[in-house]
Amino acid sequence: MANQAKRLEVSRRIEASAEFVFGIISCPGRHIDFDGSDMLRGTTYEGSITKVGESFTMKMHRLGDDYLIINHVVEFDQNNRIFWEPAPGDISRAQGNDPSKIGIAAGYRWGYVLTPEGDNATVVTEIFDCSALSDDLLRDDGSWINGHNTLKESMAASLAKIEQICIQ
Repeated sequence: MANQAKRLEVSRRIEASAEFVFGIISCPGRHIDFDGSDMLRGTTYEGSITKVGESFTMKMHRLGDDYLIINHVVEFDQNNRIFWEPAPGDISRAQGNDPSKIGIAAGYRWGYVLTPEGDNATVVTEIFDCSALSDDLLRDDGSWINGHNTLKESMAASLAKIEQICIQ
């Protein structure tokens, strides 16, 4: 798989300001509300992300397994973009079940880029960048992310849920 194909992007135009949308996606406690993968179970972080260097832990569930993911914020531009690099938060997800690997970034990143379209509309792009991972860990269709839908389907579902939050 070429590195280009290892960066997936899904966009949706949402009738809300970039500031309003960013307020939702920069709050880890809201992520469960718009999770399109149905893998999130909660967070241990209260409040909103405000800068690079912060981290938040998410409670996850995938294929019968409960685990923790620590997300390290690596890009932050208020109302424009936010990216984080996930890391194993417990021994079950640490490479080789090695406790020293807990908290070490797994080699991929998630994020959102917001492009305002006027005062009250925003193109929201969700990005999954796994270009740093070796080819043998990935399948071309992105279906490895969870058991019931592809990565792109999960991302599209997340954006649809963000839109529903914005119009409520």
